[in-house]
Amino acid sequence: MKFGPFSPDDALGATAVHTIREGALVLKKGTVITPSHVAALKAAGIASIVVARLDPGDVSEDDAAAAIASAVSGEGVRADKAFTGRCNLFADAAGVLVVDRERIDDLNRIDEAVTVATLPAYKPVVEGEMIATVKIIPFAVPGDVYTQAMRTVESAKALVRVAPYRIRKVGIVSTLLPGLSPKVVEKTLKITEERLAPAGARIVAERRVPHDQAQLAAAIKDVQRAGAELVIVFGASAIADRRDVIPAAIEAVGGKIEHFGMPVDPGNLMLIGQANGRPVLGAPGCARSPKENGFDWVLMRLLAGLPVTRADITGMGVGGLLMEIVTRPQPRDEPVIEKSGRFAALVLAAGRSTRMGGPNKLLAQVTGKPLVRIAAEAALASKARPVVVVTGHQSETIADALRDLPLQIAHNRDFADGLSTSLRTGLSALPDDVDGAVVMLADMPQVDSALIDRLISAYDSEKGALIAVPVIDGKRGNPVLWSRRFFPELMSLSGDVGARYLIEKYSEAVAEVPASGAGALTDVDTPEALDAVKAELERG
Repeated sequence: MKFGPFSPDDALGATAVHTIREGALVLKKGTVITPSHVAALKAAGIASIVVARLDPGDVSEDDAAAAIASAVSGEGVRADKAFTGRCNLFADAAGVLVVDRERIDDLNRIDEAVTVATLPAYKPVVEGEMIATVKIIPFAVPGDVYTQAMRTVESAKALVRVAPYRIRKVGIVSTLLPGLSPKVVEKTLKITEERLAPAGARIVAERRVPHDQAQLAAAIKDVQRAGAELVIVFGASAIADRRDVIPAAIEAVGGKIEHFGMPVDPGNLMLIGQANGRPVLGAPGCARSPKENGFDWVLMRLLAGLPVTRADITGMGVGGLLMEIVTRPQPRDEPVIEKSGRFAALVLAAGRSTRMGGPNKLLAQVTGKPLVRIAAEAALASKARPVVVVTGHQSETIADALRDLPLQIAHNRDFADGLSTSLRTGLSALPDDVDGAVVMLADMPQVDSALIDRLISAYDSEKGALIAVPVIDGKRGNPVLWSRRFFPELMSLSGDVGARYLIEKYSEAVAEVPASGAGALTDVDTPEALDAVKAELERG
C-alpha cells in the first residue's frame, strides 16, 4: 500500500487519510477520491492531499475486517457490517462467552495491522451485547498478512462463541444452626433467584435441614428427585475441610468432590462436586451477597453446561482478588493504624422521640435519672474513652442533664435529616488515635458498662473480628462496636438509615457477644416500653 501526499489528480481512486474542511468543501477520512472530488479540491486551492492507495494483492480494511470477523464467529455470535476497518461481534442470545485465548493471541501477533479484542472469557452476556471487535489498523492489509490471519482462524474451531444457558432447574438446600436467622435464609433465596434469572433458571425445590451430614444427604437426594439439574448447598457453617458436613453429605449420596477451595476472594471456600451426574455446589458465605464473587464465576459456567475442572479453578488466581477484604490489611491513601487499644463510646441522643407522642423520652426519669444520663454513665463506667454524646433535638436540655459528667458533646445541626447525620457528627468528633467506637443508643437504659467492655474485648484485628454485636437468643441488637476501618462507610450513610446492612455486608468480620437479661437490648420508643423498662429496673 502506498501512503503519502499526492496532487488531486494523482490521488484519483485512492482513499483520503484525513478529513479536509476548506470553505464549502468537506472531504471525510476514508472517502475514495472521485473525479468530482478532484475538481472540488482544485477549486478550493488544495495542492496536495494525503491518501492511501492499495497495491495489487492488498485487501481493503473493510473486506479484511468482515472476513476475519466472520471466520472468528462461532455459535451464538453475529457480525455487524464492517465500517472504517472495524467489524463488531454481538451475542445472538444470552449465555457465557467462550474465547479461544491462545488463537486470539496468535492472531494478534501476526501483524500490527490486524487486531481482535474481546470481553473477558467466561463473562455472562445478554442478547445483543457487544462481545468482540475486529479492527484493521491501516486502510488495507498486505495479501500475505491477510492469508496468514485467515489460516490461523480456520485452523481451529470458532475463536469466539456464546454457550447458551442449558440448566433451568436448580435445587437449594440450606443447613441450619441455632443463631442463624430465618431472614438470612430468605434473603439468600431472593438473591439466588436474582442470580439465576438472567440464565432463565429457577429454583424448583428448596429444603432446610439441620447442619447434619445424614439429613443434608437426604435433602440433596430429595431436591434431585424433584427435578433439580444443579444443587446449591448454603451451609450454616463454612466448609473447613473435605471431611466436613457438606462434602461428606455429597459423598454419602454416591457423589464425589471435584475441588474444594479457589484462588478467588471473596469465594475462597467454594466446593464443587457432583452427585448422580449432576453438579452440586457448596456455596461460600459470600454467595449470600449480591456482589460479584467467585461463586458467580462457577455458577454461570455450570448453568451454560460448561465443565469447570480443577485446572479451570486453579487458573482463576490472576484477577481473582475481586474487592477489598475488610478483614485483611489493605494499602490505602491514608493507612489506618489500629494499635492504640483505645475505643471511644458514641452515644446518639439527637432524636425527636416522635413515637413517644410528645415528650422527649431521653429526659424521662428512670430510677431517678434521665435516660440519656443512664446511657452516658454506663459508657463512662466502661473502658471506652473518650465518651462523645451527639445531641440534636432539645440539645441544650440534653446537655444540661449531662453537665457535670466528663464527656464531650457534639451537636448535630442536621438531626432532623435522620440517624445517619448523627453518626457522621459523632464520628467526626472522635480523635484519630482510637481503634474504633462503640455506637450506643441513648434510649437503652439496660445496656451496662460490662456489656460495653465485652464488646471491646471481642475486637481482634488479627483474627478479623472488626465488628462486635451483642446477641440474645440468636437476635442481634445494639450497641455495636465498629473498627475505624468502617468509619468512611458509616459516614457515607444518608437519611434515617442505620448501619445494619453493613453488618450483613461484612458478615465475616462480625463477632457475636452474648448479652444477659431479657431486656438488655430493648430500646425505649413508646410510652408502653418506657413503663415496662421502669418497672423492670425498679424491681431489679
